[in-house]
Amino acid sequence: MLQSPPIPLDPPPVYRGQPIVLVGLMGAGKSTVGRRLAGRLGLPFVDADIEIERAAGMTIADIFSRFGEPYFRDGERRVIQRLIDGRPKVIATGGGAFVNDATRALILSEALAIWLDAPVEVLAERVRRRDTRPLLRGKDPLAVLRELAAVRNPLYALAPIRVPSANAPHDTTVRAIMEVLKR
Repeated sequence: MLQSPPIPLDPPPVYRGQPIVLVGLMGAGKSTVGRRLAGRLGLPFVDADIEIERAAGMTIADIFSRFGEPYFRDGERRVIQRLIDGRPKVIATGGGAFVNDATRALILSEALAIWLDAPVEVLAERVRRRDTRPLLRGKDPLAVLRELAAVRNPLYALAPIRVPSANAPHDTTVRAIMEVLKR
């Protein structure tokens, strides 16, 4: 028996139509949670990493290897600036996007930032499943994630909303976000 897709809920009262931007370390579930959250809210979903690849005409791994991380971060900033256009949507960012001062300032002033926070051990287990992440090439994911968390978590903490993204189904994280938005 086919089930019809869930009917989007009315936007929660705290939500005022600005873009919702998910931030957090790699493996936090930004893309999957973002897609599902957008469906619940009846909003479009945009994955910033996919938009970066479209704009560059190559994969993020290729951008990193050919031009380096600073070049990638500049392109990432420009793409996110284009995506945050005042229209309601859910945007999943790459793990380093919120670290850039200009990108973070834009997100904090023009969007609703939500930090998907997960323990590095959970993140390491998740990212081990895919070897496409340039910052992990040939390195121990747990060690890299610990280093990144030490630098990035204080910046992610600037997001007005923090939602745990532990070892639970993504729908659990989506429900937690919906609850926070309703308060």
